[in-house]
Amino acid sequence: MADPDREISVMGILNLTDDSFYAGSRCLGADGGIDLKQVIGKIRQMFADGAGIVDIGACSSRPGAVLPDSAEEWRRLRPLIAVLRDEFPDGLFSIDTFRADIVSKCHDALGHFIVNDISAGEDDPQMLETVGSLGLGYIAMHKRGRPADMQERCSYRDVAGEILEYFEDFGVRAGKAGIREWILDPGFGFAKTLDQNYALLRDLDRLTAAGRKILIGISRKSMIYRLINASPEDSMTQTQVLHMAALERGADILRVHDVAETVRTVRLYRKLEGSAADFS
Repeated sequence: MADPDREISVMGILNLTDDSFYAGSRCLGADGGIDLKQVIGKIRQMFADGAGIVDIGACSSRPGAVLPDSAEEWRRLRPLIAVLRDEFPDGLFSIDTFRADIVSKCHDALGHFIVNDISAGEDDPQMLETVGSLGLGYIAMHKRGRPADMQERCSYRDVAGEILEYFEDFGVRAGKAGIREWILDPGFGFAKTLDQNYALLRDLDRLTAAGRKILIGISRKSMIYRLINASPEDSMTQTQVLHMAALERGADILRVHDVAETVRTVRLYRKLEGSAADFS
């Protein structure tokens, strides 16, 4: 049973993209630029609503998305990264990127942050070494590489068990690179069928055996809206239902589009489980 008094954080999503699957998270204009005042306002509201972390990304990871090159990713990030330390001196940020050069540039401008890497270091051979040398926190997500055969990617004997094995191996790689603080993200929606996503959520508590904080990113995803024949825009309520299920099974960090609503869900979970902990 999950410890109801454990530290639980809500991570708000901010996408400097024009093609992320949920339109409400997009912050790029038609000209490819950002309205810095509006974006800063969104971040300020997330922290006011109770976010412990704000996750900033400039590459959409939705299926079929065209990835910008490194120069374009940095062009999108640079104006915001340059002002974050002054605007939010006490704010905790994560940068959603799989590129080591982006990590280095963000570190030069921002200082400490958490690297949120959907490839767990597999897409850039310099990533783990870079994170380790800079002493940054790290989120490693399971997406099972990039095989061409999607059927092979979605072939599991035991989805939770195989993900646990994957992170046991990752822990060795991370340690060799000097990474001590890392967070486990099982990668809902990546190389997993709808049924496998729900099997993984049912068995989420098995992943606590890795001894790492567990981050869950299911907010408004297709595993929800396709099952209920809805759209991302119409799936906030059902997202909160699954957030409650994830908390009951040991999730420590919820990566979300709807910060205020998720903070309320965490408070309900605390009350239901008789927790004495304050929300964090």
